[in-house]
Order: sequence, then C-alpha cells, then structure tokens
Amino acid sequence: MYILKNAGVILSLSVALFFTQNVPSKENITKHQGDVHSENKSSEEDHEKGITLSAEKISLANITVEPVTPKIHFNTIYAPGEVKANGYKSYLVSPRTDSVVISRHAALGEYVVKGQKLVTLFSESMVQAQADYLIASTEWQRVKKLDNKTVSESRLLQAKTTFNAAYGRLLALGLADEAIKSIYNKDRASFGQYSLIAQRAGVVLQDDFLQGQRIDAGDTIMLLADEEDLWVEAKVAPNKKLNLAINSPALVEFNGQSYSAKVIQEAHTINPITRTRIIRLSVENVDDNLHSGMFVKVNFQFTTQKKVIAVPEEALIRSSDGDWTVFVEDHPGEFSAVDVELGRALGDLREIHGIESGTRVVTQGAFFVASEIAKGGFDPHNH
Repeated sequence: MYILKNAGVILSLSVALFFTQNVPSKENITKHQGDVHSENKSSEEDHEKGITLSAEKISLANITVEPVTPKIHFNTIYAPGEVKANGYKSYLVSPRTDSVVISRHAALGEYVVKGQKLVTLFSESMVQAQADYLIASTEWQRVKKLDNKTVSESRLLQAKTTFNAAYGRLLALGLADEAIKSIYNKDRASFGQYSLIAQRAGVVLQDDFLQGQRIDAGDTIMLLADEEDLWVEAKVAPNKKLNLAINSPALVEFNGQSYSAKVIQEAHTINPITRTRIIRLSVENVDDNLHSGMFVKVNFQFTTQKKVIAVPEEALIRSSDGDWTVFVEDHPGEFSAVDVELGRALGDLREIHGIESGTRVVTQGAFFVASEIAKGGFDPHNH
C-alpha cells in the first residue's frame, strides 16, 4: 500500500515535469503567431504583386502587352466652338440700288454653280441706266462708221466716253457683261429688270426675302458659302496662354465624329460679353455633316518638347495602398505590378515615370489581370 502510494506521487511528478518542459511559453506563442502572420502577409503580397496566366486565358481576356518606349506625344486642351461659314469663300448677294424682288431662282440649302441666276429684281435707277446705255451705244456705233472727214476727233472721243460711262454704270449696278449685251433684246415690259447671278459656287445659307419685297441698296438677299471648307471659332478663356502657331493641329468633334483642323487666326482681343477670345480654325467638311451654327468640341493638340513614356489610361490600376500601378510582363505569361508616378494627360494616354524603356506593359486587359490577382488562394505558377 505504501509502495502504490509512492508510485502515484512519482507518476504525478513525472507528468507535471513533462508539461512544464513541452508547453510553449507566452513569448514563444507570440513569436509563433508573428511568424505565421508574416508568412501570410508575404503570401498576400505575392498574390497582389504577381500572377502567371496561361496563353489561353490571355487570349480569351484580350490582354495586350506592348513594349513602351519614349516618344513625342500630343497633349490636348479642350475649348467649345461654333461652326461658321468660311468668310474668305463666302459671297453676299445684294442689290447695288434700291430694288423690288420680282422672282427668285434659288432656295435655301440649294447648291448653286458660278454664273447661275439667283433672283430677278426691278429698279427705277436701272431703267434710267439701261436707257442711257442704249442711247450711248447707238451713238457710238453710228459715229464709228463715219470717216475722219465727216466727224471731228473730239466728237468721236465724246461718243466713246459717253458709251464707256453708260457701260460702266451698268457694271456698277451689278449687271454682268452678257446681261448688258442683252439689253438690246429687251422688250418694254421687262425694261428695268435685271438678275443677280452667283459669283461663285456654294450653298445658299440665307435667303430672307419675299417676292414683291422692296430691298434697299446693300441689303443682303442671299448668302452663298463653300461648305467644303468651313471655319470653327473656338472660345478660349483669356487666362489660357496656348501660344498657338499658324497651322497648329486640332481635332473638331461633333456627334462622335472627329475632323482634322488647323489654326488659321488667333484674336488678340477679349469678347466683352463672353469674356473669351476667339481662335479660328479651318476644317474640311469631308462628309458634309458640318453646317454653320453647329456647336462642336475643339481639342487643340500640342506636342511634348521631349520624348516621354506614356500608356493608355486603361493600363493604369490603383493598388490596395492607393498607388498607381501598371502590370509588367517579365517572362511570357508572368505579370507583376509595378508602381508608377503619373505625369501629364496626353489625350487618351497618360505620361508615366518609374519604368525603363522597352518594358513590356499590359496596355489592354489590365483590369482582368488585377481581378485575377485579387482573387488569391491559387498557385501563382498554375501548379
């Protein structure tokens, strides 16, 4: 009985000693937890920073990888604009004497060719001018047929001068040479009538008049414009110093379509109403979709002074810590995130700093790569 009792004591002491030697201390537990946390964190960072994708997955996701190198790029500055008729290729049709509209021969929006009849007018002044021309022309033709013995040199000169003056007055009133020659064939009912013709080809942009309406000399009857080459007047804030040279490139956007344009003039005064200054551009209306009065977007283009590395905006992804990153392909199918610093916006591109020339960067499909990395819980090497 004594022996069993002592054996029990010995067994209890042995068990206590075993647990004392093998149970980890508080410091050891804390250290072990720290190691596990460090390993997990390292694993998470590995998942966040890189991934390997199969060629099939790259193809299905439409991932595009391109080497980036320093290049000269365009920078753009936006300004609202309005389409205007080309003032150098437009023509105002107006009478040169008070007249009454008899009939029109062209309508708004119609394309007319050079020499086409536009409107027929009547004027009291034209009646007198046509009559003077007939008298002067008849006299001049009669005198020219006489010889020097019958008519003096002064009489010949007077007849010629009177004829030239009458002819010049009709030209000044807007009659073409053919219209003047046809005065001989006019009957009494059409005397005093005359027609204005198109001095150049173009589209009728304005025709605000009615038949029978009296038109004062100099009033606009029609406006003809060449819509193949239009103006765009961009309104720029006065604090923007663009320093645009003549023929500087720009893009004009309307209804989702872009048109190449170039700067032709830059105003040096500020509009007192809009508080903007005008920059005028020339744009070729290749598809006839642009018309006077339309509002458009103007993007002035500037080249960078030196070569810079730039990537599409969609290639840039925010990391979990808020930094901007791009995905770099170090080896075929192996992608890793590299932090970059952003520079200037260059149209659809963005200047970046932090990667070397020739680096292969994901330019399309970066969001898919980022989402695959964010999933976690997979072997980064596809094992």
